[in-house]
Amino acid sequence: MSLEVEDLVITLGGRRVVDGVGFEVAEGARFGIIGESGSGKSLTALAVLGLLPDGAEVSGSIRWQGTELVGRDDRELAAIRGREIGIVFQEPRTALNPIRTIGRQIGEPLRIHEGASKRAATARAIDLAARVRLPEPDRIVRRYPHQLSGGQRQRVAAAIALACRPALLIADEPTTALDVTIQSEILGLFERLVTETGSSLMFITHDLAVLSRIATDAVVLAQGKVVEAGPVPQLLSAPVSPVTQRLLAAAKTMSWKGEDDD
Repeated sequence: MSLEVEDLVITLGGRRVVDGVGFEVAEGARFGIIGESGSGKSLTALAVLGLLPDGAEVSGSIRWQGTELVGRDDRELAAIRGREIGIVFQEPRTALNPIRTIGRQIGEPLRIHEGASKRAATARAIDLAARVRLPEPDRIVRRYPHQLSGGQRQRVAAAIALACRPALLIADEPTTALDVTIQSEILGLFERLVTETGSSLMFITHDLAVLSRIATDAVVLAQGKVVEAGPVPQLLSAPVSPVTQRLLAAAKTMSWKGEDDD
């Protein structure tokens, strides 16, 4: 089992924002975490990598390849971030460094974790830019984030996350800030990349329609707790929790609106 989370509790400001969450992400799996705003899904993902806000308290267990991560210091977790577990955040505009070139940012994990030379990192950055289908990769690596579109920035973020060929890729609502057409392209990109690399995928979203395309199994969170879990087709066809039912209704409404607009 690649990732095992058991009885995860996250406390912020004296309040339990994640309360007893547990799930497993098997090697090569496509797993989803879905919930409404404030459900604790993103905090759960951040806890895996030790990226929670200052003051957060964590208990329970997060085991990665059999190694306990809860209680590890930041230096130990930093050795895992980017090398064994990659993450793509919701808004690449804030995740990317505005004063560094695209090529330098894609190549940075290679220099940190693999000791790659500047020349080797640049060459690999161009290859990765091509892999995520950025236009004119040898030129785009010399540009800066503000010179790219939102969809292109998200492709850059995916390239950075995959630079060291991590065994697990976490995608934290990576399509939320994009329009419908670009959203579909990015989902296709993630599908292709995890298939090509063999990486496990943990995909976080509030959109059941998106989840149905990208994941095979999922947990549904509400107010920091798991309220339903199972294969995604089951969640779609026979949702038990009122939360899942609302998410399904919202997905159907958005689908109808999209068809009506064509």
